[in-house]
Amino acid sequence: MDSYEVMKKSVSDLGVKSVASDLGLSTSLIYKWCQPSDSADASGAGNPLDRLARVYELTGDKGPIEWLCRQADGYFVENVPTSETDAIPLLHMTRRVVREFSDLLDVLTESIDNDGKIDEDEAEKIRTEWEKLKSSAESFVNSCEKGVYID
Repeated sequence: MDSYEVMKKSVSDLGVKSVASDLGLSTSLIYKWCQPSDSADASGAGNPLDRLARVYELTGDKGPIEWLCRQADGYFVENVPTSETDAIPLLHMTRRVVREFSDLLDVLTESIDNDGKIDEDEAEKIRTEWEKLKSSAESFVNSCEKGVYID
């Protein structure tokens, strides 16, 4: 789905006029955000999604994307480049996912063994292991979807 389609879907329930009013912008700008802007005959305008993507392209910094994910009560999960996972045999990939899960359980166990509670530093370690597990699992699923393990 292109960014303008995402914007169009996003504002459709509330309505362009309401979104424009709440953002202090013109309705015409919001309408332009919901139209293609990548060709010579397109009348759309670069929307906030396009701009955020461009900031990432320029800086390579995922911080703004991670921040936006947290605003939506979620987390950004980075995929391991498929070129790195495509050459990994099926058994090794499944072991990797299980190992990451085991690492998460080790951190959880260590946190609870200390005092039966999870403090802020321990929660951060848990988050780190959880992100590693999600990334490994997503890479595995992505390879499966690409047909890497079909003979």
